Amino acid sequence: MSKLQNNQEIAIIHSLLDELPSAEQITTSINDELTTVQDVVRYLVSCFASYSIYVGHGTANYWDEAIEIVQAVMHLQPPCDESTLNSKLTKSERELIGKIACQRILNRIPTPYLTHRAFFCGKEFYVDDRVIIPRSPIAELIESGFDPYVDSQPQRVLDMCTGSACIAIAIALHFDRDVEVDAVDISDEALEVANINIEGYGLEDCVFPIKSDLFENLPEGDKYDVIVANPPYVDSYDLATMPDEFRCEPDLALGSGDDGLDCAKKILAKAGDYLNDDGILIMEVGNSEEQLVDLFPTVPFHFVDLKRGGTGVFILGVEQLRAYHDVFEKAALEVNNAR
Repeated sequence: MSKLQNNQEIAIIHSLLDELPSAEQITTSINDELTTVQDVVRYLVSCFASYSIYVGHGTANYWDEAIEIVQAVMHLQPPCDESTLNSKLTKSERELIGKIACQRILNRIPTPYLTHRAFFCGKEFYVDDRVIIPRSPIAELIESGFDPYVDSQPQRVLDMCTGSACIAIAIALHFDRDVEVDAVDISDEALEVANINIEGYGLEDCVFPIKSDLFENLPEGDKYDVIVANPPYVDSYDLATMPDEFRCEPDLALGSGDDGLDCAKKILAKAGDYLNDDGILIMEVGNSEEQLVDLFPTVPFHFVDLKRGGTGVFILGVEQLRAYHDVFEKAALEVNNAR
């Protein structure tokens, strides 16, 4: 028998360590026992860890997740400096943080849906559950002006599956509004959010929301210098096993057939028709990268080595899209015929 097995004090310690804080305990602790930003952030990190919540909708760790909740309530922009950490929170701020924390922890609602803000390319965007939360690694390519993949500044860009329009807006802002960006989405609700952000940045004269099922409602003969596509790409297995936080996002923005590539196949089949002679397609397929390569083993996809992390972003030039058009069209037809 273990020497410590019957030690009641140790049993109590173990019981307390295993006990998860209730909603009442979380709100009481934040409201009555904590004072500064750092106090609350530290406590939130402990609560997140005890419940093993998933982060990945704009933050990569519990500390940053807690900081974002507190700063959103304080109406402050990141990053958080030492003076902010040492600041005292008002009672009303602590009460609101407690309410957000309980929704985040107990109902697994992603923080951006609770604060109505997300950040992409260093810019703030309004978000709610009508759109997927911005987090695409394509941001790195936008911030470089698509260098070295374009020889000159693009004049017309197509943002396919725009959602909140964060990619379209980031492109317009990077090129000092001297570019025309069509922001396409099939969802009326997503385009409502896109319009909020377009108007918020005063970009009505260069970012144009368009309702279309991929290329369906775009005029034939329309040409772009760059097509950026961040379509749904989650395969059926990942869709069934993903953390609860993802289930708050629109189903339409996540799943895309058994292999996650239904939308990607359709885009590949049509993109070459909508690009100028030196145009490029930039597409994100995330974890479905391996399935894409297996499906099209002869296609020379160039997957970008992203310095800030992220996988599954590839580039194809218009010549490659046209050279493999028949292969892509066959795959797209198979998707349509399966429906």
